[in-house]
Amino acid sequence: MKGVRRTLKVGYARVSSKSQNLARQIEMLQKAECKKIFAEKLSGKNMERPQLKELLGYIRDDDVVIVNSLDRLGRNSDDIRDILNQIKNKGATIDILNLPSFEGIEDTNLRNLLTNLVLDLMGYIAQSEREHIRTRQREGIEIAKKRGIYKGKAKEYSAHAANPQKRAIYHAIVRDLEKNVPILEISKKYGIGRSTVYRIKRELP
Repeated sequence: MKGVRRTLKVGYARVSSKSQNLARQIEMLQKAECKKIFAEKLSGKNMERPQLKELLGYIRDDDVVIVNSLDRLGRNSDDIRDILNQIKNKGATIDILNLPSFEGIEDTNLRNLLTNLVLDLMGYIAQSEREHIRTRQREGIEIAKKRGIYKGKAKEYSAHAANPQKRAIYHAIVRDLEKNVPILEISKKYGIGRSTVYRIKRELP
């Protein structure tokens, strides 16, 4: 019937820098028989992802969204989960090329179930890895403290701040504190939080 669109394999490729190349991802998506590919290069904190939004508006029932790896789809587990739900709500399914594929299973519900199980497992592994890294960081800090070599995070506003402007603001705050200028006034004057001003005051000799 005229006007009815056939089920499509729709690819999505993304790199996080304009200097990176999309060619390898696109080649893999073409080998996966994607009839339409949305691709974008993002730089810095620009994560609006217009091509991803266009893809989500394009897909229909029974379409298959294909990406090379899960991290191409989103920034973190919550982001990825949100995008997967949007794909699911459009009636489409997802195929991650570096994960087991259930393309040969004709039952859409079963394919979705198995795919979700794999994605949940990957999410669990990723979360476990993050917790393991945090545990190792805490252990490393404790060892450094015991050895007396842990200095903690560098203070943003201090006499030895790396940023010369923030170093100058620190000295200006010290002068104001010595003149008994109110904390709130100092905070507004330099556009920094009161907690920072209180911290500087506590550390004064």
